Amino acid sequence: MTAQLPARPAAPPGPPTPRPPLKALAPLRETGRLFALALAVARAIFRRPFQVREFIEQFWFIAGVTILPAALVSIPFGAVIALQVGSLTQQLGAQSFTGGASVLAVIQQASPLIVALLIAGAGGSAICADLGSRKIREELDAMEVMGVSPIQRLVVPRVLATMFVAVLLNGMVSVVGTLGGYFFNVIMQGGTPGAYLASFSALAQLPDLYISEFKALVFGFIAGIVAAHRGLNPRGGPKGVGDAVNQSVVITFMLLFFVNMVLTAVYLQIVPAKGG
Repeated sequence: MTAQLPARPAAPPGPPTPRPPLKALAPLRETGRLFALALAVARAIFRRPFQVREFIEQFWFIAGVTILPAALVSIPFGAVIALQVGSLTQQLGAQSFTGGASVLAVIQQASPLIVALLIAGAGGSAICADLGSRKIREELDAMEVMGVSPIQRLVVPRVLATMFVAVLLNGMVSVVGTLGGYFFNVIMQGGTPGAYLASFSALAQLPDLYISEFKALVFGFIAGIVAAHRGLNPRGGPKGVGDAVNQSVVITFMLLFFVNMVLTAVYLQIVPAKGG
């Protein structure tokens, strides 16, 4: 009889195979990455060294591509608001409040949105394309290998540039839109300059300008963060960079209108209306 060989011990069980991530949770993961980038940028703003040259270059570029379109767009916006409000006040018999209502609509709502949309469409798309091209060329990976933070070196100056340009452009758009509304109300609708200015001084108050500038600052931050996030995470090579640019503009528009609604609701609850 032949001796039986001893049985081999069973191999230990290997690590469990990880499950693929659920596609339904992809929007939540992208939202988490977006907030993580915003927090990282907020922290890196106060770190040194600050990239002054990069900030000035990006500020000049974003301002150069948005100043003229912002001025040209604000004129018809102010005119449309003045004409619509003037027609409505005539129907209600309150023509004396046309100036105040139209100017408040321009300053509180139209001006920050115009600035944010132009910055997201012109400056934000350029930021996203620049960072996306650097990512697919592996420049950002090389920077990390050398111990240089891409967020502090590239993202922070661009986000700060969008914020400062948005604040400065908001003042210009408010002035141009107000002048456009004044011209169309006085010239085309037969309004009186004195009533236009008197109604504005009777209804407007300084916090209206504060909330307008604060909205522009927040909108500029959102536009810069979304553009940087999509530029740092392109998919599919050069084609993915183009898709990321389109996605950054669309996502920014959606966030801007939602945040504007929230800020407006909070402001109207905290700051009482003048004379109320």
